[in-house]
Amino acid sequence: MAKTATLKRPAKTTAKTAPKPAPKSVPKPALKAAAKPAKTNYVLDDQIGFILRQVWQRHTMIFARDIGSNLTPTQWAAMSKLVETGPCSQNQLGRLTAMDVATIKGVIDRLTARGLTETSADPQDGRRLLVSLTRAGQQLAEKTAPLALAISKETLAPLDAKERETLLSLLSRLR
Repeated sequence: MAKTATLKRPAKTTAKTAPKPAPKSVPKPALKAAAKPAKTNYVLDDQIGFILRQVWQRHTMIFARDIGSNLTPTQWAAMSKLVETGPCSQNQLGRLTAMDVATIKGVIDRLTARGLTETSADPQDGRRLLVSLTRAGQQLAEKTAPLALAISKETLAPLDAKERETLLSLLSRLR
C-alpha cells in the first residue's frame, strides 16, 4: 500500500499561541548614562608613571627636534655608553643602558648597518663578541654629546638649579 503524503497545516493562531511582540529595548546596565563612576582616590594625572611618561614624551620631542632622525634616544644611549666603557659585550651593553636583549640587538644591528659600531671576538672568551664604536661612530658621538647635554638642559629648564639636582637625586633613588 502506498503511503500518502500528509501536509502539515500551520497551527491555528489563538490568543494563547499568537506570537508575542518583541519586548521594548531595555538599557543594559553597562550603558546607563545615569550611572555614576565609582569614586576612587586614583587620579591618573597624579600618578608617577603617567607623569614620567609625559616628561619622557617631552624629552624625546626635544631630542628628535635637535638631533633629528640621525639617531634615536636608544641608539644614542648605546653609543654614549660605549664612549664611557669602551668595547663590551652586547649583553653587558644592554644591562648598562637598561635595554632588554631584543632591543639592544636591534639597536646594535642598526648602528652596525650604518657603520657606527662593529663587533669583534673577545680576546678573553672567543665565544663572546664585543661591540665597539667605529671611527665614524666615535666622531658622531663626539659631535652629538654637546647636543645631548643641551637637550637634557632644555628638558630640565622649567626647574631651577636646586630643583634639578633634587629631581635627579630622587629619581636616581628610584632606579
